[in-house]
Amino acid sequence: MLHLPVYLDYNATTPCDPAVVEAMLPYFTTQFGNAASRQHALGWQAEEAVDYARKQVAALIGADATEIVFTSGATESNNLALKGVVEMYAGKGNHIITCVTEHKAVLDACKHLEKQGVLVTYLPVDDKGLISLEQLAAAITPATILIAIMYANNETGVMQPVQAISRIAKQHGILFFSDATQAVGKVPLNVINDGIDIMSFSAHKMYGPKGVGGLYVRRRNPRVRLTAQIDGGGHERGLRSGTLNVPGIVGLGKAAELCRTQLEAEAQQMRKLRDKLENALLQLEGVSVNGDAEHRLPHVSNLAFQYVDGNALMLGFSKNIAVAAGSACTSASMEPSFVLKALGLEDELARSSLRFSVGRFTTEEEIDYVIEQVSQTVKTLRSLSIQ
Repeated sequence: MLHLPVYLDYNATTPCDPAVVEAMLPYFTTQFGNAASRQHALGWQAEEAVDYARKQVAALIGADATEIVFTSGATESNNLALKGVVEMYAGKGNHIITCVTEHKAVLDACKHLEKQGVLVTYLPVDDKGLISLEQLAAAITPATILIAIMYANNETGVMQPVQAISRIAKQHGILFFSDATQAVGKVPLNVINDGIDIMSFSAHKMYGPKGVGGLYVRRRNPRVRLTAQIDGGGHERGLRSGTLNVPGIVGLGKAAELCRTQLEAEAQQMRKLRDKLENALLQLEGVSVNGDAEHRLPHVSNLAFQYVDGNALMLGFSKNIAVAAGSACTSASMEPSFVLKALGLEDELARSSLRFSVGRFTTEEEIDYVIEQVSQTVKTLRSLSIQ
């Protein structure tokens, strides 16, 4: 049976997996201890739960458990990574290289750092959403201390050539930070194989709770050091003070475990549903894929609908279908997507684009419904504009 509304906005957030909720519940009630309380059993239980979650997360990304720092989410992780590196390595240099299509949590943190005298190079992307490795290499100076390029874009799903980027960084002795919020749990990812030194992620993008995330900080070859951005009790090896969100961390750990064991099968299923939706909608006149159709996440399709306003299109089916016209963090803005404009789209076409992102709980019946409703709405709006 079809349940409305159909949710195809998994890039914005995901529902908590029931197994995640079940794992979290005891830590709200009977096992409610503070993980920093080392004098009694409730504190020990909480600490043990956090340590186990740390191992679960580390196993998903190929890291060591000691390299996982828990935060409130990817935005905090991004800020800790960027600002923490800048402060810690100020004696070495003051130049960061990033990309124009990064998430606002990275771009706005960079803008903040620029006001403090940090030099930031914003690499452009081509019409597929990919950076140029030649331009990246050319942008490096003796003052460059960090390359910050996201693993996969939140709007288009386009995946950057992470391993190639890391090789360039290593050749010059520069740290490589990647915002992998959209990629973790969706595609095979290994921080060692990928050569990533610092990486952010968030629980609510992979069927965990909101308000918790993490930062991978490499501890060897090289040992990465960060300056803490929150001062307090010295939690998380002094990198992130504050009472740990034990239920949330347990949920993140369980979500990571589920993703690790189901990743391959889920990716195959999501790609099948995404492709069915995309191929059907591409049959409509004037519909095209935004971004590289090959190097992208398996569950994301960003489509441009010519001759139709994106907001009008969404309003046509918004009660029954949940999709996005950009990232969730900028959805209140009436401006066309800066990501799509960076790909070379004119304002009108950028405004006529929608992001569809399927997920773990998406069904084929839902995809069939969305195909029918979107196709019908597009045809109706186009017929009205002709009249």
